[in-house]
Amino acid sequence: MQDPTETPFVVVGVDGSPLSLSAVRLATQEAARHSRPLRIVHAFNWVADPAEPMPAEPRRPAEELLDHAIVVATRTRPEVPVSTALIEGPVLTTLLRESGSAALLVIGDGGLTLNPDVPADSDATAVQLAARAGCSVLVVREELPAPGPVMVGVDGSASSLCALDFAFDTATRRSTELVVVQVWDPDVRTGAVPPEAAEQLAESVAPWQRKYPSVAVRQEVRTGAPESALLKEARRAEIVVVSARGDEPWRGMLGAVSQAMLYHSPAPVIVVRSSHGLYIQE
Repeated sequence: MQDPTETPFVVVGVDGSPLSLSAVRLATQEAARHSRPLRIVHAFNWVADPAEPMPAEPRRPAEELLDHAIVVATRTRPEVPVSTALIEGPVLTTLLRESGSAALLVIGDGGLTLNPDVPADSDATAVQLAARAGCSVLVVREELPAPGPVMVGVDGSASSLCALDFAFDTATRRSTELVVVQVWDPDVRTGAVPPEAAEQLAESVAPWQRKYPSVAVRQEVRTGAPESALLKEARRAEIVVVSARGDEPWRGMLGAVSQAMLYHSPAPVIVVRSSHGLYIQE
């Protein structure tokens, strides 16, 4: 159990795959940007095979996996304090428990983007964590992103404004441009963007622009399906920020837009939980 007086960790889950090592690299970079320690967690269920001889040290492969992850983290940002935890139990349960006291949880996407037909009720670990974690969740792709803007989608809901704050903070720490996208229904007469849309988006962005004056912001108003509009911008982004749920939270633990970004965005995705402020509030 973490001492409540300690700085909350950035927690990353690993399984030894190339994808999880990419997660370690990105998690280490995030920890460095926020001056936080890194906690590398491996959960395993060891079950003896009666057909095989009993190994002398059944935990040793898992320990070696964590040792390798430490090397990867240290090479990425040697100044970041690193600790590890080897926990016997289900991966999902373990990482959900870790998320309760974490500043940020980082996990590989489990190959979500490799399957364009992933259903909305996917039980993939990354999706379940994004839906249920006690902190914001960064879902990593195997290829680390190229430099580019931070992108965030907003819809005027309280949770999306929390994501907007998070995105401004992220852009500040990365010294990069922020792209804010809002999607409207088209004007019933012209089929174009409603004339008041740009003004309303600017009003939403203005308080955070004053809070983060160094961030260059590009505001984009679109019509059509929100998922398609955001995915188009996500192809150019270094990282995508979305709220866990949009303006219809009763529809499920993850909104349609956040699901679409998890399944299809080529860039890493941060799913922001409005109830957990440890990550961006110093």
